Amino acid sequence: MNIQHINPPALYDGAPFGMSQAVVDAGSGLVFVSGQVDWDTGYQVRQGGMEAQAEGALHNLLTVLEAAGSSAARVLQLRVYVRGELGEHMAALAPVMNKYFGASRPALTGIGVASLASPETLIEIEALARVGNA
Repeated sequence: MNIQHINPPALYDGAPFGMSQAVVDAGSGLVFVSGQVDWDTGYQVRQGGMEAQAEGALHNLLTVLEAAGSSAARVLQLRVYVRGELGEHMAALAPVMNKYFGASRPALTGIGVASLASPETLIEIEALARVGNA
């Protein structure tokens, strides 16, 4: 099995957590993207508010996809974890998700959770994609 670990230098270092930002399985052509949050390289949340953090997490997600040789159009599945009740954030999140994925319409699961990577983190987004630019 040929596995490639993706860790763009523009994102925080996942090594202290024992993780890569993504893993590409060359045999299947699948890209498994770790949950992306609105962190800078110093593990700090950059913005407040759900919508702003969603934009930041998606920016990081696109950075990882590009480094893996993929793109937003090649995303097959998304899982969106939000702190609290998902329904309370749908009005803010739907336009942001549509902006990035409206044309490709991947399978999407939204999950409300009690906690995430840090107390300030409000949203985390993971993805499954295919290699290739579209």
